[in-house]
Amino acid sequence: MLKPFIIITDSIMNTPHTSTKALFEIDNQIDILVKKIELLSYVNPTNIEAEKERFFASKYLTDPVFIYPEINFDRFNLHRELFSQPIEQIEDTEIRQLYQDIIYAYSGLIQCIETIGEGKKFYYNSLHSFGTPTEDDVENAKFILHFDDEDDKDEQFRPKYNELQTEQKFRDYSKRYDFTYTIKFSNTMSAIAMVLNNTKTLVINQNHTFSDNEIAVLTNHEIGVHMVTSMNGILHPLKIFSHGFPNYEETQEGLAVFSEYMSNSLTVRRLKELAYRVIAVDSLAKGYSFSKTFRLLHNQYDLERERAFYITVRAHRGGGFTKDYLYLTGLKKVYNYYKEGKDLKCLLTGKISLSYLTSIESLRKKGFTAPVKHITDSYLKNNNTNKTVDFILESLK
Repeated sequence: MLKPFIIITDSIMNTPHTSTKALFEIDNQIDILVKKIELLSYVNPTNIEAEKERFFASKYLTDPVFIYPEINFDRFNLHRELFSQPIEQIEDTEIRQLYQDIIYAYSGLIQCIETIGEGKKFYYNSLHSFGTPTEDDVENAKFILHFDDEDDKDEQFRPKYNELQTEQKFRDYSKRYDFTYTIKFSNTMSAIAMVLNNTKTLVINQNHTFSDNEIAVLTNHEIGVHMVTSMNGILHPLKIFSHGFPNYEETQEGLAVFSEYMSNSLTVRRLKELAYRVIAVDSLAKGYSFSKTFRLLHNQYDLERERAFYITVRAHRGGGFTKDYLYLTGLKKVYNYYKEGKDLKCLLTGKISLSYLTSIESLRKKGFTAPVKHITDSYLKNNNTNKTVDFILESLK
């Protein structure tokens, strides 16, 4: 369902127009500033495993006390530098508005980072940057949870690969793409793998033993989308495509989970994990403590305690991190986009948002983009054979 994606270019890069020169200077300066803002580098606690043991020993009653990495930049000065950008020199009204939105969005992320570990302060900043589930989102999650998981004894779910074997699996998969990236290991992360966009780094959780299904999910998700869009983003004249449009996270995570679907690695079990994340984030809006969210997942929804703990960590880290509900909402939006026969390739052009497609189209017509070089391998053909997954995605509101 991929259609030709034509990039319209002109001699704009060679045009010494004052407004164009200002645009590139502002874009470059913002890029320098936002490279310091990798939220996932700061919001993951460094003592997860120790606090897990303490929490379990307390019979799930004593909330963990998490420790976070030290912030290594001047937050106030970063705010000041962002808002001091002379965007009034950008004569194009549409582009000027886009960069206003960019500055506000990244200022919000700085506020998130500077309040990590400060309870409600962080939660409200997270709410401002990422939002919170709607009633429909929660109903979608509960709908998914009515379905039975695949058999846990299925060979594809059996844990078998350590971190070094997993690294090799990622390297083997990545041979299909014409780019390189760094792989690191961590024992202080709640996810089992993640991409750090600013440094083009894949981080693998060395405490986890990976299954074949997890390898399939993660290679398609982390490399096939997150790394692909990172590498495409740096090819554009404007660095906004690399550091990210406002609210790009929902589209990015939707694209990433959709690649799992297209590669036939998206399971009911995985969809239920995304649904549990929505339930956990919704519990923040209800004022639940860490222990109460955990007990909701473990006791009411009968989720195994290790999985319940890590999902609760993801939602409550920092003081209440609401981003996790966006995986399911993003998946539904990208799935609908695909079913409508629209061009998936244009969504891979960088860290973009569906809500800014009109702006991106305008940038293309004005010559501020580069061709899409890297294509998500799984998007070339729909290999999904799971009819239950199809039914669920069709039925979501």
